[in-house]
Amino acid sequence: GGAEIPFPLIIYFLDQDWNRTWYTDNPDFTQCFQNTVLVWLPCLYLWICAPIYLMYLRSHDRGYICMSHINKARTAVGLLLWIICWSDVFFSFWERSHSSSVPAPVHLVSPTLLGFTMLLATFLIQYERMKGVQSSGVMLIYWLLALLCATVTFRSKIFQALDQPSTVCVWRYTTFYIYYALLLASLLLSCLTDQPPLFSEAIKDSNPCPEPGANFLSRITFWWITRMMVTGYRRPLEEKDLWSLNSEDRSHTVVPQLVCHWNTECQKVKRTEQKMLYSPKKAMHSEGKEGRAVEESEILIVKAQKTKESSLFWALCRTFGPYFFISCLYKIIQDVLMFVGPEILRLLIRFVNNSSAPYWHGYFYAALLFICTCVQSLILQKYFHVCFVSGMRLRTAIIGAVYRKALVISSAARRTSTVGEMVNLMSVDAQRFMDLITYINMIWSAPLQVVLALYFLWQNLGPSVLAGVAVMVLMVPINAVIAMKTKTYQVAQMKSKDNRIKLMNEMLNGIKVLKLYAWELAFKDKVSKIRESELRVLKKTAYLGAMSSFTWICAPFLVALSTFTVYVLIDEKNVLDAQKAFVSLALFNILRFPLNMLPMVISSMVQASVSLKRLRVFLSHEELQEDGVVHEAGNYTFPLRLVSLNVCIPEGSLVAVVGHVGSGKSSLLSALLGEMDKLEGTVAVKGSVAYVPQQAWIQNATLKDNIMFGQERRQTWYQRVVEACALQPDLEILPAGDDTEIGEKGVNLSGGQKQRVSLARAVYCDRAVYLLDDPLSAVDAHVGKHIFEQVVGPQGLLKNKTRVLVTHGLSYLPQTDLILVMVEGEITEMGSYQHLMATEGAFAEFQRTAFLFTATCVSSSPVGSSVSKLCQKNEEDKVLGEKAKQPEVGKLTEPDKASTGLVKLSVFGSYLKAIGVILSCISLLLFLTQNLVSLFSNYWLSLWTDDPVVNGTQPNRLMRLGVYGALGLSQGVSVFGYSLSTSIGGILASRCLHQSMLYDVLRSPMSFFERTPSGNLVNRFAKEMDTIDTVIPSIIKMFMGSMFNVMGSCIIILIATPLVAIIIPVLGLLYFFVQRFYVASSRQLKRLESVSRSPIYTHFNETLLGTSVIRAFGEQERFIRESDQCVDHNQKAYYPSIVANRWLAVRLEFVGNCIVSFAALFAVIARESLSPGIMGLSISYALQLTSSLTWLVRMSSEVETNIVAVERVKEYSDTEKEAEWTHEPSSLPTGWPTEGCIEIRGLGLRYRHDLDLAIRNITIKIHQGEKVGIVGRTGAGKSSLTLALFRIIEASEGQIFIDGVDIAQLGLHELRSRITIIPQDPVLFSGSLRMNLDPFESFSDEEVWRSLEYSHLKSFVSGLPNKLSHECSEGGENLSVGQRQLLCLARALLRKTKILVLDEATAAVDMETDNLIQSTIRSQFEDCTVLTIAHRLNTIMDYTRVLVLDKGEMAEFDSPSNLLAQRGAFYKMAKDAGLV
Repeated sequence: GGAEIPFPLIIYFLDQDWNRTWYTDNPDFTQCFQNTVLVWLPCLYLWICAPIYLMYLRSHDRGYICMSHINKARTAVGLLLWIICWSDVFFSFWERSHSSSVPAPVHLVSPTLLGFTMLLATFLIQYERMKGVQSSGVMLIYWLLALLCATVTFRSKIFQALDQPSTVCVWRYTTFYIYYALLLASLLLSCLTDQPPLFSEAIKDSNPCPEPGANFLSRITFWWITRMMVTGYRRPLEEKDLWSLNSEDRSHTVVPQLVCHWNTECQKVKRTEQKMLYSPKKAMHSEGKEGRAVEESEILIVKAQKTKESSLFWALCRTFGPYFFISCLYKIIQDVLMFVGPEILRLLIRFVNNSSAPYWHGYFYAALLFICTCVQSLILQKYFHVCFVSGMRLRTAIIGAVYRKALVISSAARRTSTVGEMVNLMSVDAQRFMDLITYINMIWSAPLQVVLALYFLWQNLGPSVLAGVAVMVLMVPINAVIAMKTKTYQVAQMKSKDNRIKLMNEMLNGIKVLKLYAWELAFKDKVSKIRESELRVLKKTAYLGAMSSFTWICAPFLVALSTFTVYVLIDEKNVLDAQKAFVSLALFNILRFPLNMLPMVISSMVQASVSLKRLRVFLSHEELQEDGVVHEAGNYTFPLRLVSLNVCIPEGSLVAVVGHVGSGKSSLLSALLGEMDKLEGTVAVKGSVAYVPQQAWIQNATLKDNIMFGQERRQTWYQRVVEACALQPDLEILPAGDDTEIGEKGVNLSGGQKQRVSLARAVYCDRAVYLLDDPLSAVDAHVGKHIFEQVVGPQGLLKNKTRVLVTHGLSYLPQTDLILVMVEGEITEMGSYQHLMATEGAFAEFQRTAFLFTATCVSSSPVGSSVSKLCQKNEEDKVLGEKAKQPEVGKLTEPDKASTGLVKLSVFGSYLKAIGVILSCISLLLFLTQNLVSLFSNYWLSLWTDDPVVNGTQPNRLMRLGVYGALGLSQGVSVFGYSLSTSIGGILASRCLHQSMLYDVLRSPMSFFERTPSGNLVNRFAKEMDTIDTVIPSIIKMFMGSMFNVMGSCIIILIATPLVAIIIPVLGLLYFFVQRFYVASSRQLKRLESVSRSPIYTHFNETLLGTSVIRAFGEQERFIRESDQCVDHNQKAYYPSIVANRWLAVRLEFVGNCIVSFAALFAVIARESLSPGIMGLSISYALQLTSSLTWLVRMSSEVETNIVAVERVKEYSDTEKEAEWTHEPSSLPTGWPTEGCIEIRGLGLRYRHDLDLAIRNITIKIHQGEKVGIVGRTGAGKSSLTLALFRIIEASEGQIFIDGVDIAQLGLHELRSRITIIPQDPVLFSGSLRMNLDPFESFSDEEVWRSLEYSHLKSFVSGLPNKLSHECSEGGENLSVGQRQLLCLARALLRKTKILVLDEATAAVDMETDNLIQSTIRSQFEDCTVLTIAHRLNTIMDYTRVLVLDKGEMAEFDSPSNLLAQRGAFYKMAKDAGLV
């Protein structure tokens, strides 16, 4: 070796030495090469990496690691290596002075360089320790590289010592061997992992994530999750097995970053806007149409709005960009490595063709293939991991940001986005970003792959590649058109689906009414009609889907066909040999992926950009004024304006606010809370505030938690509060006392109980100022009195606090200190009760008109808007709100269980049955033909390439080409066929399953709906049906496709190299084991993840309903924390499932890579007997095998996870059902009941078999045409009695006879359609008015109009533009509650049966309407038997008899006058209500 050699010279030397290195049976590098390149390469790597790595370490400090044995050993070995290098340098100097021959300068330069590098390595080891790195990838790669380079030298040194012992320099040999041993030691040491840094969270955590502590090798192969996989394989994983999240993935780190970046963006925009607005410009005059000059300020403002909106995209980039950028680097490396496979294939075919090449070339290629594919797999999985983690963080951040924003958004902005929309921002839009982030790199990576592939193809086949490219380019618009069309169909399908779910939701919310009126069948038909239109669209989508899978599967074939055709036909001399054909095929296979991904990524980006815009709009909404609340003059806007209020409320006083509905009483309280947009003036509140809203807001938590609301437990005070709020008797009724779980929106409490809990919460918090918005509206009269005395009044718990009470209970007014009278947003009068009564103003007038009310000490407010806010009373009326999609978990309701274990075969069976056996068989056959044909066409190609060449051409190439084309065509036909048959089969199955589920649900008894949250049911009809409609057919298609692919590849490889038969069973077993191992854990993780997803949205829903309360109590921080915990809890299950996917992929790709290398290896061994065509065929199939294998496992686990939907849909066929709807033949006399006599004998019933009797031994006889009132305290069993009459709940003992017929012997519809009820809450369904009155269309229009006339609605309905076909909105929102109540009356008038039950029908109606209803009932139902459940006693004072119930037993039963004379329970109630 000479002096420092310039690089071109090295190349020349290499050329000289190439013969010695390559074309020999015993390859070796020259001395010169070994001493320069092999030494400098690792050094170069480390010096390039070091500066970047040091910067990274400086910014990512994880804490300090104490000196440990491992670290000491690493440092010692590093220093020893340095000493050895220096000893070599000194030896060179010594040699110069002592020996006659001067050694080459390289002997000085290389050791010196090495010495400095070793010092750098030792420094890095220590620096990593100070920065808390437990295991380092940079160093591991360095030691590995150094060792590999040294191994080459090691081998050649041994050969040199054996061949030419004379040339050996003992000193250098010794130092080299020591150096080699130390390198090996360093490599081993760098594989071990150090202890965690001091004060790291992992030490405190009970179940920390093993990832930060795992060593580098374990990280790149995802070995660290194996422990969890083993656990998951032994038993189903549970909550407690999940690791805590890494701190950098938790909400408290991720969300503030995004919020902070977003706020800076907003500040920027505000600054530029201010600059724009206040920049003095000369007035610009532009003539408008009318020729007027536009003012300059207008133009400026318009411009300012156009200039800029704060860019959410940029904020996201700044938050997640740096971490995500790593994935781009991985992707570039992976893209380049992808093309190594086809290159090596080319060399291998050349090797087989060239019999003079030494054998070791083949082995070298096989090894190279293995190494490259393995590195590619590891990098690809690392890339996916980074993408998925970024996506996960992004989702966390978006949910957190939306939640935080929802707490501060102003009321005006609240009206622009509904609860549903906000929940969608969290669920759908956040999910879209997550999905996009995994693919977004394809935007630049796909074109790069295409360019590289085309470059290699051009080298291989020349210009005829263009034909193939043309076909591909043609495919893109075809696919795009199909995608666009599919999208429009999807929109249409979503629309039908939304309608169907809306209807289902209404049906489930009003299921009680459906059952009472026996309307199930009418609604079942309505749903089926929508469903049919949905399936029609699905069918069209299926045809398109078949088209697109036809293009997607046949594309590579058509491309190959066109290219080969052109190539062969251009020139006689073009011979298609194995190298050209199979390398091109491999490249075409690579090309297929990016071309198919691009349209997907672009559509995904479009969707995400829509989501981005929605998010930006939401996050830019107005926020509440921070300085909203200090009390002189203030002017407010709300839906209603409060005009120039001037109020000063003295400390410690009780102020009543009265006025008609809609006069702005609640708005006044909102103003005090700062919930309104202030126009001018100030509001000052001294001290902390507690607020009781008009509609009680109850959390889904225990009763105790609802009252304590985040405060610490003070037992005695708690007891006092509970007693004062009259909750003690309720606690005794509730199954677990104050530990009873309250369902979402308080479903298992009556209206009055909710209101009292809400009041107790405020009192418990012990604040200075109390704002009470009509807390006495929903409670019974005597309870109201108790609460006023114990809590609010002058002797109550709050006597020293400032109280503002909005009320309708006029009996309380004399006890207040100050009364504010409001009319249309203004305070018209204020003063004490005596003062106002004396002034003869509006207040005195109000007192007189309301005198009627005083009689009953109103248990509700007058008509109008506040009525809709009223909570209805009654335990059974668990109306779940429309948006309550999520199941809540509690003792009351059954949570959605995560099922465990394998999916049963019977589920697959029932799915296949639903498709139909013949169709299933046809699909299978078509699959089989497609794959056989595809295999044969490639085999034909290999035969073609092996054709002998005669005079530079292949004689029968045209015949070969023709057959090749024909095979391709038949393959296309079968693809189209099987795609179509599976899709159509899927649609048939989903129609059948939906129908049976709908029927099963409608046949269930009421108790089933009370036990099952409506969220669960809606979920079945929405999510699970959607899975069955769209996901399952496509997944089954892909599963079958990949299964046949894998089998085909294995068959081809076996035919080519039979030796592989030894390996395939072993690898197959390994593969199967890994797959079972994975599926067990993955399935369970997915279930845990979906179960923990619901609470996020439930909690958000709850928060949105109670924002004003949360803000009034100042509990925002606690709720933000809770929401973050929900999200983290969900991500805790999601993170392991991502990692499990990567774990699986690494293992499977390893199995695939082994198969590829073995195929190559055995091909090399058998090269004498192999034709190049067969070898090319076998290896090009093997190269595809890896991806097919991974895909197969992915699909088989997808099939398992998704087929669960079928299981869940079938679930309801096994639940209990109610009695038959009709009996054939009917045993009833026509026109039954003719008289309407009711006889009840010893009746007793219970709600659930594990509960006590709700009512017991009631025996009464009611004669024809009697009017009977039923009274009693809340929960005395009044409603239960009516439920027994309709057999909503079957009697446990005793019988009920109507006109002498035992009702237990009838079909339910026969019974329910012949007696009528006007239920407690007027439920309407969305649809026309006529549909709401008469869904079966069994009455004529005249009859309908007559019923409307009697119910006093005729004038209202005839005033509507569409008259009877006027559309009611969801839940009848666009009619007032009074009108809805009258419609229910019209229903009753239309049916006109002999028995009418009124369930407190007048609770929500003002006096006038009440009188109308009562008079109508008296006139129209004169000869009918009427049962009325009454809370207002004055409505039943003129009835024939009154039944008084107490705790489920009959207390008294006689005429009202007799009962009053007896001075019993009835007398006491009448006295409470002020009637005696």
